[in-house]
Amino acid sequence: MGKSKTKGGTPATVALERAKAEFTLHPYDHDPAAQAYGEEAADALGVPYERIFKTLVAETEGGLAVAVVPVAGKLDLKALASALGGKRAAMADAAKVERVTGYVVGGISPLGQRKRLPTVVDSSALEFATVYFSAGKRGLQIETAPARLIELTGAVTAPIGKPA
Repeated sequence: MGKSKTKGGTPATVALERAKAEFTLHPYDHDPAAQAYGEEAADALGVPYERIFKTLVAETEGGLAVAVVPVAGKLDLKALASALGGKRAAMADAAKVERVTGYVVGGISPLGQRKRLPTVVDSSALEFATVYFSAGKRGLQIETAPARLIELTGAVTAPIGKPA
């Protein structure tokens, strides 16, 4: 895996380049009719669902927070709240998420968001040498070491994913 320069990159790729992080970009043909963006990426790239992570945004007692979980499962909202020292969390309104992150639903990256939000990465990410997540637009995934993702987002890790 080498450093991958991008012309006119997304805020996520710019953040990785600024940090001099090693990463690889994986473009694929996005189907506008697709509803499950992470599964679409996994299928298009031939990557197991456990290694592709989706970025979800939830409302917690402390405000908005980012959850990064495998597309193979679902977000455990109670576990997310607990990881952030709270009791409750609920999925955030899509329009609000797009406004705050600067990304469209289905292309939300945990990196390069307009406003840095508290972030929790599912601890299963640490089982892999590299993981995949959105590069900030539909049809483009970033592959990098989970430790780099955690470092650059200031994330904590916790078991916040649950089986689908």
